[in-house]
Amino acid sequence: MTLDCGSTSFEALDHARALGLETVVIDHHQCGVDLPPALAVINPNRHDDLSGLGHLSAVGVAFVTMVALSRELRRRGFFAARKEPDLLTLLDLVALGTVADVVPLLGLNRAFVVKGLQVARKRGNVGLAALSAVARVNGPLSPYHLGFLIGPRINAGGRIGDAGLGSRLLATDDPVEAERIAAELDRLNKERQVMEAAMVEEADAQVVARHGTDPGPIVVVGSPDWHPGVVGLIASRLKERWHRPALAVSFDRGELGTGSARSVAGVDLGAAVRAAVEAGLAVKGGGHKMAAGLTVARDRLDAVRDFLAERIASGVEAALERRDLAIDGALTAAGATVNLVETIERAGPFGAGQPEPLFAFPAHRVTFADEVGQGHVRATLAAGNGSTLKAIAFRAANEPIGRTILDARGETLHVVGALGLDHWQGDARVQLRIVDVCRPRIGGL
Repeated sequence: MTLDCGSTSFEALDHARALGLETVVIDHHQCGVDLPPALAVINPNRHDDLSGLGHLSAVGVAFVTMVALSRELRRRGFFAARKEPDLLTLLDLVALGTVADVVPLLGLNRAFVVKGLQVARKRGNVGLAALSAVARVNGPLSPYHLGFLIGPRINAGGRIGDAGLGSRLLATDDPVEAERIAAELDRLNKERQVMEAAMVEEADAQVVARHGTDPGPIVVVGSPDWHPGVVGLIASRLKERWHRPALAVSFDRGELGTGSARSVAGVDLGAAVRAAVEAGLAVKGGGHKMAAGLTVARDRLDAVRDFLAERIASGVEAALERRDLAIDGALTAAGATVNLVETIERAGPFGAGQPEPLFAFPAHRVTFADEVGQGHVRATLAAGNGSTLKAIAFRAANEPIGRTILDARGETLHVVGALGLDHWQGDARVQLRIVDVCRPRIGGL
């Protein structure tokens, strides 16, 4: 069985068939009209699929497959003499995979996360509870915790260590083993963060050296010195920094490189990568609208860049025109109450396709600001009536947002962000996650 892959793996599945193996593909990536030689290809993004569930992550497809399998086994009397598995107890893992894969939190995905968080908050999964502890998760688990604290630590094993650590952690019932694996994943995640920071700095320097301030429709970088498990993170950071799709390639094994790409809303990068493969420019590749992977020869990287740039140019142009920040309301620090945040959270969960409400805090004075952790900037904002609000800008210390906050100590800024609750020693305090700032204009807003 293949999970989260296989829809375009013709060569591998041909080889499996030649060996006499029957294969089942469970996947969610885009694929062509022709399907690989498998006993079954379970993929809601097949051209002949009418389910309307193409937005599911791979873990969502796997769960729906288990539900269907359980139903059929029940019909055949398989559970007459044995206990039927309670699949609902696995929804915590489905929620984790759904959030971590950044698929739209709409329809069935939304139900998975809502119900999965209810399961996760009971801490029934020993491994998930251990990882929550080392990640210092305070308060009830939320999509933010899954996406930014738990998911990255599980992925760290596959990126720079042992890819089996995450699955062993989530499958174990031994608290001692869970604590050991969780500690190792936490260590690997810290190592990954240091590695990522150096690689992103080098990648950004490549872009500036080659293109200046205008890299065109897509940012493409590559190096023989980059760890292939971290190129996806490089692509994500470059996408955030340059506001356009990005592709990062590791040539650590010679002339053939492994690349990972991330897109922006409205640009189907998976289709563009598959087209590059069909055109003979890339060895293999595929993905979905927001993310893709490919294998490319070093001497074809520029050709791939030009091909992708031409194919997605109009979509990127339209995306850049839509970069206005939509603000849902304006508040003062006094209005950012625990009550308000709890009311907002009842409309959740928030994530891809279902963004958190953003609030503007006009003309608030920065009474305190400093750098913490891995390049984060924390601050205290004060309204005119003296009320204050704690705030943080993640990974912003070396970005214009972070530098502006740090330079504005004692001065006034307009600040935009999403409200959340920071649970500490049993108390819930409101915290603003900053997404943008600007200095007030002289003589007006």
